[in-house]
Amino acid sequence: MAKLMDKFFGVSKRSPTGEDEFTELDLSKYEEVTGEEPAETYVRVAELTNLNDLALLKKEVYEGNILMIDISTIKNDKLMLDRALKDLKDVVVDVHGDIAGLKEDQVLVTPTGIKIDRSKIVGGRY
Repeated sequence: MAKLMDKFFGVSKRSPTGEDEFTELDLSKYEEVTGEEPAETYVRVAELTNLNDLALLKKEVYEGNILMIDISTIKNDKLMLDRALKDLKDVVVDVHGDIAGLKEDQVLVTPTGIKIDRSKIVGGRY
C-alpha cells in the first residue's frame, strides 16, 4: 500500500532537494540604515488590497517616489485590477514616469525622469 501511495503522490526515497542543496542567506548585514538622512526619491514597497489604496499610492508617485506594488490580493478580481492599473497608468502618463509588471504579482511604478528598462541583464549582458 505504501508503494502505491508513493507512486500516486510522487513520493520518492530521495528528495530531489536535500537540505545540503540550500544555503540560507543572512542579508541583515547588507540592510544597514545609513542614518536618518532624507532622500529625494524613496523606493516604497506597497500592497494594493482595494481601490481605496490608490489615493495614497498615486500621492507617492506624484511626490517622486518609486513604488513596488504587490497586487496578489486583487489579481483575481479582473474588474478591480483593470481599474487600479488604469488609474496607475494615468498617473504615470501625467508625471511622465513608467509602469511595468514584475513577475505575476508585482507592478513597478516610477515617477518623472525614471524609466524602466525592460531588457534583462543575464551574465553581465543584456
